[in-house]
Amino acid sequence: MGQKVNPVGFRVGVTQAARSMWFAPKGQYGSLLLQDKKLRALLNQELKNAGLVKAEIERSVNALKITIFVSRPGVVIGKGGSSLEALKKKIEALVADNKGEKTKIDIKVEEVKKPDLSAKLVAERIADQLVKRFPHRRAISQALEKATAAGAKGIKIQLAGRIGGAEISRTEKYFEGSIPTQTLRSNIDYFEMPIHTKSGYVGIKVWIYTGQLF
Repeated sequence: MGQKVNPVGFRVGVTQAARSMWFAPKGQYGSLLLQDKKLRALLNQELKNAGLVKAEIERSVNALKITIFVSRPGVVIGKGGSSLEALKKKIEALVADNKGEKTKIDIKVEEVKKPDLSAKLVAERIADQLVKRFPHRRAISQALEKATAAGAKGIKIQLAGRIGGAEISRTEKYFEGSIPTQTLRSNIDYFEMPIHTKSGYVGIKVWIYTGQLF
């Protein structure tokens, strides 16, 4: 089972907390879910240079609390908090409803002290290198070394597609340490993303294991 499902979703409620925490009134679940999706897309676009790892969303009656985990919090806050205020205005415009009722926005920024242990940041770094035609084996080797040096007990990286401009697509897997995907108490971070290179699409999947929580 642990090999077939998303490792993060597999552990929600056990070792992982849900990243959207709210209760929808009758008939509003679909609209709020779509709003969450648009909100996350906005954060990924606006905070691309800040090293966004994840965002947790909490809702109450007329309030929206967003906790942003980034590797460079100074980029999010900006000089005198100007960047944070600009981001808050964009979020207010996104969540505004037709009734004219304002939603109170509370944004909290948390620093990720070890970005090399974030599967999302590792995948994005590899994707950026592959787009720039950096040798894929060297890019993956650097990612494995940095994650291990940062304290990871295991890391797995998988590439699928026209790797290195090959005419026939293939799948390559690279391991370092162990990845106990079927053990629920193991703390595993996971991220997957497609990239478009000059030769075609390449899919990237990253698993990072940092130990057991209990």
